[in-house]
Amino acid sequence: MNITVNPDAELVQRIREGLKMKDGHCPCKLEMTPDTVCMCTEFKEQIADPDFEGYCHCMLYYKSK
Repeated sequence: MNITVNPDAELVQRIREGLKMKDGHCPCKLEMTPDTVCMCTEFKEQIADPDFEGYCHCMLYYKSK
């Protein structure tokens, strides 16, 4: 398993700006709960699945097998 940051630098910059504006919470999520703090619970659960390969919801991180 390998987790990398999206290679699209402009997208990464926009997502990181959103994270700053939302105090570290995923900019794609409406709720600001402990589950939406980056790296969000949704992606952590996807990472735990050995068959999952893909981006997190906001496309900041990519998990490859």
